[in-house]
Amino acid sequence: MKNLIVFLLTCLTTIAIASPLRGEPLQARLEGAGEWINSPPLSLTQLSGKVVLVDFWTYSCINCQRTLPYLREWARKYGPLGLVVIGVHAPEFGFERDVRRVRQAVREGQLDYPIVLDNDFTIWRAFNNRAWPALYFVDGRGRVRHHQIGEGDYERAEDIIRQLLVEAGAVLGTEVARVVPAGLGLAPDLGNLRSPELYLGHARGNGRDILPNQVKRYARRNPALNKWSLAGDWTVRSEYAELSSSLGSVQLRFHARDLHLVLGPVIDGKPLPFRITIDGLPPGIAAGLDVDANGRGLITGNRLYQLVRQHGPVRERHFEITFEAPGARAYAFTFG
Repeated sequence: MKNLIVFLLTCLTTIAIASPLRGEPLQARLEGAGEWINSPPLSLTQLSGKVVLVDFWTYSCINCQRTLPYLREWARKYGPLGLVVIGVHAPEFGFERDVRRVRQAVREGQLDYPIVLDNDFTIWRAFNNRAWPALYFVDGRGRVRHHQIGEGDYERAEDIIRQLLVEAGAVLGTEVARVVPAGLGLAPDLGNLRSPELYLGHARGNGRDILPNQVKRYARRNPALNKWSLAGDWTVRSEYAELSSSLGSVQLRFHARDLHLVLGPVIDGKPLPFRITIDGLPPGIAAGLDVDANGRGLITGNRLYQLVRQHGPVRERHFEITFEAPGARAYAFTFG
């Protein structure tokens, strides 16, 4: 979930759980949204007799990304036994409304289960949902029996899937899904996670002396922990900060193992170069998936970029990203 990571330490490995799952008072439905990917339109009535796991997600959300390996494996393992995983893509940022971008994210994520675009949040409201990611467990009679907000607690989630499948008549073995997360899917280092999500748009951002919706020249400064600042000519819109000159940067002080930044170009298909430093130096072995050891990278589309993944002790660091051409848009920092 954005700004909240839910990790419960209970380990459940049996088919049955300690207490029965009661039905939740939700009039859940899947109709009324937009385009479907990997499937014709589906309804809970059509899926009667199936166990349905509904996942609310958006593709630039790191918390959602870390949930996807489990959804893929559950769909693979339990699909033949009566489970249907459905991704409800509800966009956080405007660029995530574009079906072409969602389709690309689905391909890159190797997601082969049904996904529906919920750009108007129709299904979101029907489930009375409040956050990304969120899982809703629907039994064979179409009743929501449980829900989880936020990433983590995967053993509990799988246990509930197995219980509902048994209720629906499936015969299960004792073996559970085996997921080995890596890359973006690696679980966050909660013991060292001291930085929250930070937005650069003026609607939710915490930058100092921001002039909304107009070009302003910002002087370089060293921000305090969990604060960011701009340098160069920038136009700060509601969702993002856009570089309006040929050279500009964003500085941030953070405390986390991983640092991600949602980025995009003004013009699709025009890659934009950037360079990052940590405490004034190239990242070296702390380079994330989207930069090299010298800190060089390219904005190739609208998505989340992993820029830092530290190895060894984690401490408070100064991060800077410098853009070498106008037209870069920076949306939000997230951490892990």
